[in-house]
Amino acid sequence: MTTEEIYAQLKPIVTTYLPEDVSESDITLDSDLTRELNINSAHLVDVVLDVEDAFDIEFDNADMERLRTLNDAVAIIQKKIA
Repeated sequence: MTTEEIYAQLKPIVTTYLPEDVSESDITLDSDLTRELNINSAHLVDVVLDVEDAFDIEFDNADMERLRTLNDAVAIIQKKIA
């Protein structure tokens, strides 16, 4: 899958967990999930679970440690589905 295809599936998942003060238009591949998009740690776990379901993959602890931006998520997903 291309970066664009993964991003297209990833963005709606992330959007679900955005707090009210953050707009969907604020989401970019470089967006930091916790600092810029204000997704709290509990919701970050929900994002990961939804991504695992959507792409039929599993994140391990190392993946969770590397997950900071949407670009990181795309890279992890591409590696897992390759």
